[in-house]
Amino acid sequence: MAASLEARNSVGGSTAVVWDEALLRYDFGPGHPFDPVRVKLTMELAGGLGVLSAPSVSIISPVPASDAELETVHDPEYVAVVRHVGRALAPALWYGLGTADDPVFEGMHEAAALVVGATLAAARSVWSGATAHAVSIAGGHHHAMRAHASGFCVYNDIAVAIKWLLSAGAERVAYVDLDVHHGDGVQAAFYDDPRVLTISLHEHPATLLFPGTGLPDETGTGEGEGYAVNVALPAGTEDAGWLRAIDGVVLPLLRAFKPTVLVSQHGCDSHRLDPLADLSLSVDGQRQAQLMMHELAHELCDGRWISTGGGGYALVQVVPRTWTHLLAIAAGTPVEPQMATPAPWRELARSLTGETAPRTMTDEAPASYVSFASGMDPGDPVDRAIMRTRSAVFPSHGLPAMLFFSHGRPRVVAVTGEILGRLESRLTCSFSSLS
Repeated sequence: MAASLEARNSVGGSTAVVWDEALLRYDFGPGHPFDPVRVKLTMELAGGLGVLSAPSVSIISPVPASDAELETVHDPEYVAVVRHVGRALAPALWYGLGTADDPVFEGMHEAAALVVGATLAAARSVWSGATAHAVSIAGGHHHAMRAHASGFCVYNDIAVAIKWLLSAGAERVAYVDLDVHHGDGVQAAFYDDPRVLTISLHEHPATLLFPGTGLPDETGTGEGEGYAVNVALPAGTEDAGWLRAIDGVVLPLLRAFKPTVLVSQHGCDSHRLDPLADLSLSVDGQRQAQLMMHELAHELCDGRWISTGGGGYALVQVVPRTWTHLLAIAAGTPVEPQMATPAPWRELARSLTGETAPRTMTDEAPASYVSFASGMDPGDPVDRAIMRTRSAVFPSHGLPAMLFFSHGRPRVVAVTGEILGRLESRLTCSFSSLS
């Protein structure tokens, strides 16, 4: 399957990469995990591998979001407080500003508003038709709430961009959050809105992982019931289980929802080396999920795809490689996993961080999985997590939560063409090519 996806993703259409060195000013200071060096090293690696100079890529320089744009999601009083604390350098703890997670820094409002402006620029580029895809690599601040900062996030760039898409005429927006932490801020912004389907795959909150939300029974309210979707995965989940969860939940729901545009957040703190969480993915598994998002955008949204960065705290070993893969896939020029990282980039990483950087773009992981369409294994904790989510929300979309087999309890088996043909008539939850 990986090979077939690779071939289809080699043609991507035009792509905007929203970037300016000023985005590195979103900086909580020395020792903070949300270190802008990870973004700098991503852009340097992508540039060194030729991704940013591909004919399909245009670089867009963002402008800060206006107060009016921020206030489509955030309270005006909160915006004023953020501006004030970034000048006075005094905490405002009631608003989540000045905590260990979100310490105050000079120019906080201006830096955060520029991140929002970058993701807005990505949304505008795609919705206007100027480009098919757009990447806001410094964006993905999915924890920020209406009136308080949270989890390293001051303003919620994703929610503001989705609000803008809706105002510009997008009928249905699908949001897929691949960060290891629950995408709580984006979920909260659209919890009662059936025009926005939010899907978050994350580590189960029972591990005390921030923010402690994201159980399958958080499904929306009012007209939005069934449009908030949460897949809470057990600690230690590896590539095969995580990709199987995407296959078993994201694919069928997006196909039923038929989004006008796809927005995806690609926090890479799900990696096994990340110091702040306990999933066990590889760069290769994260790359495979990016290929799947790109494929879905072309299948369902005429290619309209907006992607962002997000979390990720293995600053040298993981983030630059995973996000360079994202940029390359969006550009329609996927980087081969076995490709060597440029020696000058490795030297830069050492000079900035003291770390020895990876020599290739791969973790040597197969990034393969068995489609959920093959059947559920009730003894597998990942499959149980998938089923809890399907049971919670699939009925709202006219989809059966269970897989039906004519010969007893489903088993985990390889998906043959014959099996796939039978299943696709019952449940659309497999990729168009599973060989």
